[in-house]
Amino acid sequence: MKSRLLILLSFFLMTFVMQAQVTSVGLIGSGTAGGWGADTPMTQVTDSTWTLDVTLIAGEVKFRANGAWDVNWGAKDFPTGVGKQNGPNIPVFAGDYTVNFNSNSGAYAFHVKSDIGIIGSATPGGWGEDTNLYILDSVNYFTIMVLQAGEAKFRQDDDWAVNWGAADFPEGIGTQNGPNIPIATAGRYEIHFNKMTGAYKFDEVVDFTSIGVIGSATPGGWDTETKLIRQGNNPDLWKGLVTLVEGKLKFRANDAWTLNWGGGEFPQDTAVENGADIDVPASAGGDYQVTFNTKTLIYQFLKVIDYDRVGIIGSATPGGWDNDTPMQQDFDDVSIWRLRADLVDGEAKFRANNDWAVNWGGDGFPSGSAFQDGPNIQVPAGDYKITFNSTTGEYNFEAVIEYDRIAVVGKSGPFGAWPGDDDSRDAFLVKDPTNPNRWTLPSIVLTDFDPNDTGGSGIKFRAEAAWAVNWGAKEFPSGTGKQDGPNIECTAGTYKVEFRSDTGEYSFSEPSSTYDFLGSEVIKLFPNPAKDVLNIEINSDAMKGNVNFSLFDVKGQLVKSGVIDQDNSLKLNVSDLNPGNYMIRVSNAKNIVAKPVIITR
Repeated sequence: MKSRLLILLSFFLMTFVMQAQVTSVGLIGSGTAGGWGADTPMTQVTDSTWTLDVTLIAGEVKFRANGAWDVNWGAKDFPTGVGKQNGPNIPVFAGDYTVNFNSNSGAYAFHVKSDIGIIGSATPGGWGEDTNLYILDSVNYFTIMVLQAGEAKFRQDDDWAVNWGAADFPEGIGTQNGPNIPIATAGRYEIHFNKMTGAYKFDEVVDFTSIGVIGSATPGGWDTETKLIRQGNNPDLWKGLVTLVEGKLKFRANDAWTLNWGGGEFPQDTAVENGADIDVPASAGGDYQVTFNTKTLIYQFLKVIDYDRVGIIGSATPGGWDNDTPMQQDFDDVSIWRLRADLVDGEAKFRANNDWAVNWGGDGFPSGSAFQDGPNIQVPAGDYKITFNSTTGEYNFEAVIEYDRIAVVGKSGPFGAWPGDDDSRDAFLVKDPTNPNRWTLPSIVLTDFDPNDTGGSGIKFRAEAAWAVNWGAKEFPSGTGKQDGPNIECTAGTYKVEFRSDTGEYSFSEPSSTYDFLGSEVIKLFPNPAKDVLNIEINSDAMKGNVNFSLFDVKGQLVKSGVIDQDNSLKLNVSDLNPGNYMIRVSNAKNIVAKPVIITR
């Protein structure tokens, strides 16, 4: 212990001395006018912050202190990052920049000067700040940047007077004041934009086409890796459910040994490239949620326990501290539990099997990460959709809003145009008197979605004859609408409409049908994503008798249909389908349910 304290003390003293000796900071490298032979000095703003207006050429740069290499900072990231002592050279594009640097933390940012920028919830600056694009010539611009799942637009001079948008992704033609561009998947993108034509294109820069685990401890042994799934809101994070036995394993990329990671301890640690096999002890066999971050190389194996029941308990819940209110387990993921409940002001916790031996609490609301014997969750009164993950401890309380009016709107709707400032082009649905979240319309006439219509073809749902709350998704005739989602790509015809305002689920069916639209939880699909076979299981008394299925692609085209066996299960061969997003619809004489499906290869 004494030696470790001495080492830490020495580290802090060295850091203090190093910072105390930083009397100047300069930018140096092949991207600067002075090359690697001379610093371009930065201006000191505070004790540790520095700035510089500079013209750079394509090349590499580093920050260094006092005109010498004793203290220098570098990293692989551009235009923002955190420089490390003796780190790699920073790659830069040509352009005029304002460069900011912090000599305490190493954080840096290169802000290019340009008349065209990109803005939106998907971008680093959100809707509050443009990220400028690099100038290629008088009309063409580009950048390479990390985007989150969300929306974006292009605009000129950091102002909304001139802006471009469209409903298409990854490429399209932006129009003045057009709709927000939907970014479906987080990732690192090369973005090109032409301000004369409005043409844009987002090309994802894929470092890894796949990440998997392989080894004697995994289902495929050393011959076949078990794939992980990249997470939509973090392009560096990969997750998957894997059954492990005693043995060894490693992570690898792109189905090859060219790039692999090992080393470290089980169940969590930081991997190293070409590291040793990770040992899985005999006592650790079972089902695990596996996560691996390709940027930080941190991995974690969380054991999945299939509890008989999980409930919520506490003064805020219907049962108080005496009785659990049971939650419903997801049919596709045994770790996910859900509940719709009216809560009062008070406290709550999650617990398993009606017993305090396993319970979870946390200090965040409406969402957070609960842990064993954690604090009571402080809950304000309200009607909530509650989700809890019994493996990770993540929870979310989503307030349910009851709407007075919901309508179908759009150029492909019955009025042939998007609504103006009033409700004259809203086709209003009827609220179910027994369920305020269920809305229907006996008959509506739609026209075909036109992908070449720059005026915004398609339809959406919206609440209260306003755009503050609206739902959209590309899928037709069934899907799950998301807030500010893309236009629904409908097919011409006359339909009966069913919509769930609590989940966003919708269905367009024959107008003469007497179907009731059920929630997606009544069918279980696995594996999903599916490669060769999709298993369908029905777990509801409402879906009995002659049960049929229909599988639609993203354009609403029927690709497969048939009958589900009397035992309410089916193994559907999907090996002949192209990879992509699909929607399956299952129905009997009375009820209908729809659920998304992903096909991979």
